[in-house]
This record gives sequence, C-alpha cells and structure tokens, in this order.
Amino acid sequence: MPEGHSVHRLARQFADVFAGEQLAVSSPQGRFADGAALLDGRVLQSVRAHGKQLFLRFEGELYLHVHLGLYGAWDFGGDKTFAGASSIGAPRRVGERELPGAVPATGAVPTTGGARDGGTGDVGARDGGTGDDGTGDDGAAAYAGPPAPVRAVRVRLASDHGWADLRGASVCAVATEPEVDAVLARLGPDPLDAHEDARAAGEEFARRILRRRTPVARLLMDQAVVAGIGNVYRAELLFRSRLDPALPGAEVGTERAFALWDDAVAAMRNGVRDGRIVTTDPELWPRGSHALPDPEHAHYVYKRHGRPCRVCGEDVRLADEAGRKLYWCPSCQA
Repeated sequence: MPEGHSVHRLARQFADVFAGEQLAVSSPQGRFADGAALLDGRVLQSVRAHGKQLFLRFEGELYLHVHLGLYGAWDFGGDKTFAGASSIGAPRRVGERELPGAVPATGAVPTTGGARDGGTGDVGARDGGTGDDGTGDDGAAAYAGPPAPVRAVRVRLASDHGWADLRGASVCAVATEPEVDAVLARLGPDPLDAHEDARAAGEEFARRILRRRTPVARLLMDQAVVAGIGNVYRAELLFRSRLDPALPGAEVGTERAFALWDDAVAAMRNGVRDGRIVTTDPELWPRGSHALPDPEHAHYVYKRHGRPCRVCGEDVRLADEAGRKLYWCPSCQA
C-alpha cells in the first residue's frame, strides 16, 4: 500500500498541474458516474493529503476523496507544461519504478519496469510539448488529448494540458466539507500535514502512544494513532529508534516518543523529496551520498529477514504482527 509520502506527492502533483483549472471529470468504467457528474466542469481549488487520504477540493465545496488502498494508483500524462510523475500508487499494480527514468510523452499510459515492494516514487516527468512541426520537442507526437481508457478507469480528470486516471482505489467518493472533517477527526496526526501545528501534532502523537499498552509496532500502523505510516516506515523507524517492536506504548516514555515523532517527520519528508523510502545512512550507500542507493541498500531491516543486520551483524527477523509482516533486529532493538 502506498505510504503517506506518496499521497503527499500526489497532492503536490495535483496542485501543480490542475489547481485553478476547470476539469472534465468522467468515469470510463462507470462505477463513479454519479460522482463524476457532480464534479464535471468545476474548478479544482485546492488539494490536501492527510496520512493515506487525498482530498481534492472543487468549487462549490465538494471534494473528491480518494484512498488508494492496496491496489489503487493514479496515471498522469499531458503536454510539456504538465510535468510530474507518470504514475504514483501501488507498484504491483502499475509497474511503477522507484528510480527516475525517461517516460514517452505520447499521451499513452506509461509502460515502466517493475518496482520492488515499498517503491512508490516518481518515474520521471513527461515532456511532450509541441514544436513548430507539430511534434514534441523530442520528436514525439504532439499532445492530442487523453488516450482511450486502458483497464478499469474509475475516474478521469482532464484539463486542456493533461489528464489523470484513477484505478483500483479502495475509496473514491464525492464528499462535503463536514464529511471531510469527519474523516480527519478519526485520524491521528500526520508527520507531513502542513495544516497542523508541528509541535502540537508531536504532543498528540506522544499522548496517543503513551496511553496504550498495545505494542508500539501495532500502534504505528494504527491510522487513528498516527496517519501515513505503513509497513516500510514502521520497520525502519523502529529500528532507527532502537525500539523493541513488542514494547507497550505506555513504556516508550515521553522522550523517546517525541524522538520517534521527529524521526518520522524527517524520514517521511525525505520520502516526499526523493520519491522513495530511503532510510539508511548515506555512509552505507555504495555510490556515496551524491546519488540515492538502489533498493538493495535503501533499508536497514525491511525485507531483510535472515540477512545480517547492517549495524550489528545479527540476523534480521520476521514475524506476523496483526496480519502484517514485521521486520526487526533482535540485538539492536532489544
């Protein structure tokens, strides 16, 4: 499932390419036809992400509320003014790559290499501007509007310069402002939400952690405790904080709870910047700090069960924690 940094990247992309634009909204698949009719022809005014929830605010105080879930993804395309990722979402679903790469600008849904689990990043900006000869600057055909829908497109947003297609989302609904507020009220603080006071959000996170006897590993995955952290960040943040995943939240202590929050903010901001989850120290990167590492060197413990810990050499372990895979080092996190 895409983690919070990917959803914030989506919010930034929608704001960059669609904010202030009147959009054609449709549902090629048909499952969102009524909702699309309510939004069609309205101006997109603003975009907000909170945790794994995305809210696109249209004129008339109507929102498109999207939660990608396990299989959801957005595809994008357009002319050279429509820069951004070609796809963001569930990597198994869209074949998304972690590393930037050239993407053809013909308006077709991109075909990209497969990503490893946990890779939910930018796969390169489109550049399909029209030259004097009617072709793109790079010789590609000029942008002629969105392509024919491929697979089950739940909702399509289109402007004069580009398009965005949504597939496979667990939530895709039109919401009013009170309904959006009700969703936000059920969620914990988001380390990336600029709408929140950072200090107050950290205090709320610590309060929600310290009042529970539930293992801290489970609390970090509870979106009512903290919004946006998924399985990759959970494993890596606990390792970086040297916290035993089984430690009850109430025993984490105030100082360590605040340190955990601060590390979540820093790590997830890096994820927004880089388009990838990279949590290892640059000293461990084979090519040095001037270039992000490949997935093999990006994490301390995630998906490294049975392999030596990068710090102490003990084998990384794997366990089932409330139906999700949990990775940790029994020595560093004792």
